[in-house]
Amino acid sequence: MGKIEWAMWANEQALAAGLIYATGGIVGVAGQFRGWQFAAFGIAAGVFVCLLEYPRSKRAKGTSVERTGQYCFTACVKAFGPLTRNYYIRAFLHAALCVPGGFMLATVLGSVCLAIASLIYLSAAIHGEHWEPILPRTEPPKRVGESIKEPPQNPPPRPPPELRRKKVDNLETAAYDNPMSVTSNE
Repeated sequence: MGKIEWAMWANEQALAAGLIYATGGIVGVAGQFRGWQFAAFGIAAGVFVCLLEYPRSKRAKGTSVERTGQYCFTACVKAFGPLTRNYYIRAFLHAALCVPGGFMLATVLGSVCLAIASLIYLSAAIHGEHWEPILPRTEPPKRVGESIKEPPQNPPPRPPPELRRKKVDNLETAAYDNPMSVTSNE
């Protein structure tokens, strides 16, 4: 079994939590619910979490697939240095941001999701993971089509080359020898 990369799961959870938190905040502010100020905080916190979590981290092993348009967000996150690269700081930041959302029904779901993301980030930090940016590739990817010179002429199943029929004008030389002996049972 391989080692689990907790930061990858925390990133997806936190991004979804930020979207849910912001949506709940929009509902709370639009409905002018009691304590709508907590909902306004939920909008700001949700947008901040989404901006922080949109760029994916580089994986320890394997291929890292970046999100569409991630590069400009990566530069912003990278500019803050250890404040955004350290998962202990992210875990405590998400835990602090989720507390005000617990005081209003519209933002409770986003708050709980963000608390779960905080716990997953804490697990990632304990396991020694940290955020690394996915940098653009300098070498172009290999093309698969260049390795195939000529496509096969006849459809599968293809017999071995020595048993294939040869096109010859003379019918006697065109026939091939059957490797199995054919006998009639008379």
